[in-house]
Amino acid sequence: MSGKSTSLVIAGCLMLSASFSAIAQSDLYYASNYRYRIATVVEGFVQPWSIAWLPDGEMLVTERPGRLRVVRSGHLLPDPVAGLPEVFYETTGQAGLFDVTPHPDFADNRLLYLSFAKDLGDRTTTVIVRGRFENDRLSNVEEIFSANAEGARHFGGRMVFDSDGYLFLALGDRQAPPTGDLEAHPAQHLDDHIGVTIRLNDDGSVPADNPFARQSGAMAENWTYGHRSPQGLAIHPETGDLWETEHGPQGGDELNILEPGKNYGWPVIGRGVNYGEGNPIHATIVREGMEQPEHFWVPSIAASGLMIYTGDKFPQWYGDIFAGGLNGQQIAHVMLDDDFRTVVREETLAYQLGRVRDIRQGPDGYIYFAIDDRQNATPTAIMRLEPAN
Repeated sequence: MSGKSTSLVIAGCLMLSASFSAIAQSDLYYASNYRYRIATVVEGFVQPWSIAWLPDGEMLVTERPGRLRVVRSGHLLPDPVAGLPEVFYETTGQAGLFDVTPHPDFADNRLLYLSFAKDLGDRTTTVIVRGRFENDRLSNVEEIFSANAEGARHFGGRMVFDSDGYLFLALGDRQAPPTGDLEAHPAQHLDDHIGVTIRLNDDGSVPADNPFARQSGAMAENWTYGHRSPQGLAIHPETGDLWETEHGPQGGDELNILEPGKNYGWPVIGRGVNYGEGNPIHATIVREGMEQPEHFWVPSIAASGLMIYTGDKFPQWYGDIFAGGLNGQQIAHVMLDDDFRTVVREETLAYQLGRVRDIRQGPDGYIYFAIDDRQNATPTAIMRLEPAN
């Protein structure tokens, strides 16, 4: 990290500490190795989807109706960021503005990346744009990726940069029915962007070493396939592994390590059943050539945002995984072995506070999460976990 970037991070941490010193705190909770409290950081978000921080400590929050909000000095600015492109949003559906991700060199280039649902007239798809963020405005906006996919739901939209500067995007199966010949399901094919994760250069071009870049009939962007509804992506700092959470149907949410070129099985294998009647979907649970999850949830928690902890506020949780839960209304703390690849156990944190849509580590080392009211779009809060002495 450059000296300039380091100074900005330190300044941001100090600002966060000062800004949030008076936030409301909850009762005491108990977890492995720690007692903790839950504090309300800032309120007033309508269907928040993603949280990110800039090097100066400012917090960015996307709202699914199509707004990017700024929290500065602990206060939510009244006006959303200007200059965003038109976002396709459905009040009761899943379309809208999804993730916001600063470029790894944001301090120098001021580039922000946004993923969202876009109406193309004959279909709706998921796109990525990037633009320059200055003076609370996005300018020089360019679309760098548009998915070859269509459907009313399961848009995906979660993004992450790895340490080499490659950009990953998770894309859902667009709710293509898992019926009939399961191996003919779109998520089992590589000729589109349905049920896949993709890997791009930061300008949207395709890296030459992508696993399907030279395969005839395959989309060169594709990195993995066989996914249903991805919700979280995170790079583990110790191993470089790309971790992902995704929704199963009724049961069978998954936590996966995504490796290039591999098939994660939807809908041929899995542990979920059809909604309501509960009759089987999958051909089997295990099949050669299809990957097993590192961890799964039956019943589902409706896993959402994903985070790997590296801060100093909860040092004994270093390298562990934290996943939000929507219907589960919880944070799942998934503990890993010393190899940072093997799940050893799980505990539930921050339960029954509402639908946890995203979870992120702040530059101050606290664990932040966004609560989402999908049904009524009532304004909700960003909250955080704090250790209790």
